[in-house]
Amino acid sequence: MKDYSNYSVDQLIARIEELEMLNHELLKEKEQETKLEFSWSGNLGHWYWNLVTNTVTFDPLKIIALGYKKEEIPENVTYQFFTERLHPDDYEKTMQAMKDHLYGNADVYEVEYRIRMNTGEYKWYYDRGRITQYSEDGKPIFIAGIVFDITEKKNSQLELEQKNKLLSELSSIDGLTRICNHRTLIEFLESCMRDADQNQLALSIVLFDIDDFKKVNDTKGHVYGDYVLVEIASMIKECIRESDLAGRYGGEEFMVVFQNTVQDQAIIISDRIRKKIADMIFAQDMTITMSGGVTQYFGESSQELIDQADRNLYEAKRKGKNRIE
Repeated sequence: MKDYSNYSVDQLIARIEELEMLNHELLKEKEQETKLEFSWSGNLGHWYWNLVTNTVTFDPLKIIALGYKKEEIPENVTYQFFTERLHPDDYEKTMQAMKDHLYGNADVYEVEYRIRMNTGEYKWYYDRGRITQYSEDGKPIFIAGIVFDITEKKNSQLELEQKNKLLSELSSIDGLTRICNHRTLIEFLESCMRDADQNQLALSIVLFDIDDFKKVNDTKGHVYGDYVLVEIASMIKECIRESDLAGRYGGEEFMVVFQNTVQDQAIIISDRIRKKIADMIFAQDMTITMSGGVTQYFGESSQELIDQADRNLYEAKRKGKNRIE
């Protein structure tokens, strides 16, 4: 039992008032206990915050779950005891959630946050509370709530989100060359077309095709052919801007979408890529060339735009290959 013998009269009165407020809340909660469903796993119990004295009363489980011993809990725990242990990325949103409720902008205080353990690691908590007592002039003076440890659930959720992100990335990338696949290329191209229409921007594409690639596969084998595709994809990607997108259009064909680029500029960049590949000595002292067809967007459909690039590519092949048309 706590020793109050050294308390002044004012301190005793303040303590009595504080206990009366707490007892009032506990009695009211007990009456409603059968109506409350708090059976979720991770339940760490109720908490009560006396705003007048800035005293928080709570189930010791909330602290023990953070790795502290019961005897390490201070005699008088303030609201700041918990907020000082919040993860830096969660502090503002937690404070805002409490302010919104205190100022009447939210019916309840409700938030998920990470709180630091005594080991330095963090646990996820779900916290929910409501103002239960007001002063005579209508100011909130007492809040009651309940807190749950949702670390396991949150970690599972974050792991699932990470897996979904990975799956999304894998679905947009060509499995061999590790650059964008056909579907992603078309989605990006059509998005750029909408942007070009809305903002009156130039847009161009190039369709590359490796010259005599069938001969490479027939003489060197498909493993060597795959190696060539990977190397060429890497070189194309190195030669373009971050705002542009290179992808494998299909087989030995590659496409580059040049944002905010007129046809003449696209031809210069495409020819630079062509020369770099033509100058490269591949494994087994082999050289490879590519031809390309460039065209600029002028309001046609994506398929019409690609068809025009394909016709220009055919013209480059007809004129002797290893050139850009």
